[in-house]
Amino acid sequence: MSKGNTFENDLLKLIFNATAIAGIADNAGSSPLTSLYVSLHTDDPGEAGDQATNEVSYTGYQRVAVARSGAGWTVTNNSVSPASDITFPQCTGGSATATHFAVGTAPSGAGKILYKGTVTPNISISNGVTPRLTTATAITED
Repeated sequence: MSKGNTFENDLLKLIFNATAIAGIADNAGSSPLTSLYVSLHTDDPGEAGDQATNEVSYTGYQRVAVARSGAGWTVTNNSVSPASDITFPQCTGGSATATHFAVGTAPSGAGKILYKGTVTPNISISNGVTPRLTTATAITED
């Protein structure tokens, strides 16, 4: 089964831009999320994982909040990308290799993963490195 292209685009707009789908879904009327939280992972967190599963760990790391709006995310043709680069805090100790990213609901802990994908090329993180996902990073519904 597959979704229709219009609904795929509408679904991405609901999740990433907080835009209602007329007659089907509204953004939460009470305390809706105003940001989504992007995390980096050393391996695929999997279908059953959460944002803490395989999450990178280096000194200075934290998830990055991105606004649920057109200022945070660009949705077009059943695909969503960050409206600007997502820059993580600079590594001040430790090391990791980011192979995956996730978009979820929590600034820390076991947040719900909404979407996940691979980081290509992988990001080798060590002292002085500032990890970044560019606007070319895309999530596609199909």
